[in-house]
Amino acid sequence: MTDFRIRRLEKPADFEGCVEIQRRIWNHPDLDITPVHNFCASVETGGIVLGAYAGRELAGYVFSFPAVVHGRPAQHSHHLAVRTEYQGHGLGKMLKWAQREEVLRRGGTLITWTYDPLQARNANLNLHTLGASGRTYIEDLYGPTPALSLEEGVPTDRLLMEWAIASARVDRRRRGAPAALDPGLRPKAVERRAEGTYPDIRPKRPRYDCLDKRILVEIPKAVRDLKGKSGLIAAWQKAVRSAFLHYFKAGFRLDDFICGERCFYVLEKKGR
Repeated sequence: MTDFRIRRLEKPADFEGCVEIQRRIWNHPDLDITPVHNFCASVETGGIVLGAYAGRELAGYVFSFPAVVHGRPAQHSHHLAVRTEYQGHGLGKMLKWAQREEVLRRGGTLITWTYDPLQARNANLNLHTLGASGRTYIEDLYGPTPALSLEEGVPTDRLLMEWAIASARVDRRRRGAPAALDPGLRPKAVERRAEGTYPDIRPKRPRYDCLDKRILVEIPKAVRDLKGKSGLIAAWQKAVRSAFLHYFKAGFRLDDFICGERCFYVLEKKGR
C-alpha cells in the first residue's frame, strides 16, 4: 500500500503537475485543459487545490473554486484526478475528505460538483461513500465538447452533487460507508430489458408512476463497455434523463447508490 502525503498546492510549479495529470489520464487536447494561470488565479481568490504525493511525485489532486449554488455559498469542485498507476488505492476518497477538512477549516459548509450520471464508479463514491446528495439534472452542460462526452453525438448531461460537509450524515460516512442496500422488490423507474447479454443491454421505457418513497434508477455497471454498440449509451442516457427530470420535479432526491453486478441510484422522497 502506497503512503500518500496531501498538501495545499499554491505555486505555478505545483500546478504544472496538475496540467500533466490532465493530459495523462483524460487525454484532453490543450484546448480542454485547465492551464497553470487558471489555478494561480483561483487560489488567489479563494480556490483550493490539494495535491497527493507519493514520495516526490504528484499522484493526484482535487481543485475547487468559490461559487453560489441554489443561493448558498459553496466551493465548487471542478477536478478530482488520480494518475492511473495510483488508482485503486482509495486516493480519490482521501482527496475528497481532505478537501472537506480544508473547506470546514475556512468556515464553509457546502461543496458541490458535477459528473456524468452514467458513470457508476463516480456515483458510488459520491453518494454511497461520501454521503453527497443531489436534486438537479443539467442537460448538455458543456455543449458539444468531445473530450467531455461519453461518445460522439451524446450530450454532456451532468448531475449536480451537493455535499453538506457539516451534516451528521456526512460525518457518519467519514467513519465508514453503510452496508449496500438490497434492490429487492423496490420499484424501478428505469431498468434493463430482460433480453440481451451484458454489455448488449437496453433500458426499458421509464416508469413515471412509482409511488413509493424510495425508487431505483438503473444504469450500466461500466458504461464505456457500451461504446460503439448501436446507440446503447444514447438510449440509456435518454431513459435516465427522463426519469431524473420527472422525479426531481416530483420532490425526490438522490440518496444512495447500489454498486454490484447491477447498479442502481436510490431516489428518496423526504417529508417536508
